[in-house]
Amino acid sequence: MKTNTKDYLPSPSRDRWDAMFYDRHHGYVSNLGKDLLELLDPKTGEHILDLGCGTGHLTYRITESGAQVVGIDRATTMIEAASRTYPQVNFEVGNAENLEWIEQFEAVFSNAVLHWVKPPEPVIEKVWSALKPGGRFVAEFGGRGNVRAIVAGLCEALDEAGYPENKTLNPWYFPGIVEYGTLLENRGFQLRMAQLFDRPTPLDDGRNGLRNWLEMFAGQFFQSIPAAEKRAIINRVETQLSPQLYRHGTWMADYRRIRIVAVKPECG
Repeated sequence: MKTNTKDYLPSPSRDRWDAMFYDRHHGYVSNLGKDLLELLDPKTGEHILDLGCGTGHLTYRITESGAQVVGIDRATTMIEAASRTYPQVNFEVGNAENLEWIEQFEAVFSNAVLHWVKPPEPVIEKVWSALKPGGRFVAEFGGRGNVRAIVAGLCEALDEAGYPENKTLNPWYFPGIVEYGTLLENRGFQLRMAQLFDRPTPLDDGRNGLRNWLEMFAGQFFQSIPAAEKRAIINRVETQLSPQLYRHGTWMADYRRIRIVAVKPECG
């Protein structure tokens, strides 16, 4: 029996994020990136690229230092929202793999973005090209083991529902320190800092926290799955993970982050 297309819930596209839903239910993404700004240490007059700026909150914080900042994101919805909120900041729709700047920036900053981009080498190449000699690359994103429990629970629920092939639609790249550090050094970067650390993260909205997280970030796993079955799969994931990740009325995502600071040498 053919299922009517209205019975399918669309999976979020990396080009068309729901910016209002993102800000309303996932504000912790930018909030937890604030200490990354200390590593960036922006200075007055510096030109800085915020790679994957989302709705622009951290981009604006960087401008408060007196730096001149360009925020780019491939999602037009995010750029539209950022431009409405911070009209004084330069935001552009752009793709990390296709940056066209050549030695324009003293720093490239990126928070919670690079795990969406694979393979990673094209982005590293474009960051290298965009940086001036002596420029720095400061980034944090999902590292090896990130959301391991959530992914395992989701994959088991997909198997139980009869959609094992959807497990291959995993959109994320979660490297370890040696893997990603080697990629940077092979391109010529000097690796100044690399950390891989656990960061259990409380999700907003209480009982609905995991459900909203799956809707926002794991949509690719649900491609071509009817809406009713998608809801049933999410219910299975919640039931399975509740003893492990639901604590005192709040879901805790088992985040594991990689944080790097790398410098493009002055010469060589």
